[in-house]
Amino acid sequence: MACLVIAEHDNASLKDATAKTVSAAVKIGGPVHVLVAGKGCRGVAEAAAKLAGVEKVLCAEDALYEKALAEPVAALIQSIAGPYETILCPATTNGKNTMPRVAALLDVPQISEIISVEGADSFTRPIYAGNAIQTVQAAGKKVITVRPTAFKAAEATGSAAIEAIGAAANPGVSEYVGEEISKSERPELTSAKIVISGGRGMQNGENFKLLDAIADRLKAAVGASRAAVDAGFVPNDYQVGQTGKVVAPELYIAVGISGAIQHLAGMKDSKVIVAINKDEEAPIFQVADYGLVADLFKAVPELEEELKKAGY
Repeated sequence: MACLVIAEHDNASLKDATAKTVSAAVKIGGPVHVLVAGKGCRGVAEAAAKLAGVEKVLCAEDALYEKALAEPVAALIQSIAGPYETILCPATTNGKNTMPRVAALLDVPQISEIISVEGADSFTRPIYAGNAIQTVQAAGKKVITVRPTAFKAAEATGSAAIEAIGAAANPGVSEYVGEEISKSERPELTSAKIVISGGRGMQNGENFKLLDAIADRLKAAVGASRAAVDAGFVPNDYQVGQTGKVVAPELYIAVGISGAIQHLAGMKDSKVIVAINKDEEAPIFQVADYGLVADLFKAVPELEEELKKAGY
């Protein structure tokens, strides 16, 4: 049976999470189709068609899908779900919003945030904040969200056919009102190659400027622990952890973060972890590749100065 991957995009560009979800679908086996639903998203469909392993791209262009509202998109997926045994989507904000609705409409099980494919109907996923890995087996039709950080992106070496499809009936239970988007020249937190995060040790939001200076030099994204977010130091979209964003950059720098289990669940798959904390007993040092026991208010400015000398 075929797999259907729901594309993550902004109507202009295809997100990397989609390519990683395609990789997961290819491992399941069978034909892989991709659904691109949006407005003026033909370019996105063309990008999806180039992903290795994709056999066909279904493109639903309609104003109804411009803002990716969960209810209309779920209705569209339900209308075309017949031939697909497995429906996959990245475990992003949109995916987590839409896929449970799809599972309910189809009356099928959902397997959330898989990190590996063991077979056509067998998958692994983290539980207990990543301290245990659960193997789940589900025969028949199912809905899956994929943790993008666990899979390599499919290469752009394909040439799949693109088929235009019509919109499904509007459920009429939600409508787009408006949005307030935080603008930043820095890379997106979940796709950045370098992330520098601050915790409760930063003491206040004003001190996050120390991290901003490092981020500007390294072209890094800035994150935060839940403690820092709950204290009002930074906005919620900075949060890294079990209840925030899951990241796996090439370099993760944790500053003033003790390393609570909920935070580790969101960043421990990073390739290299650097920790700066004045408490040598902080749990973050147990997962760090490099640790510096020091006062961050002295160490971070010194780090910026060294980066400046090195030409960053």
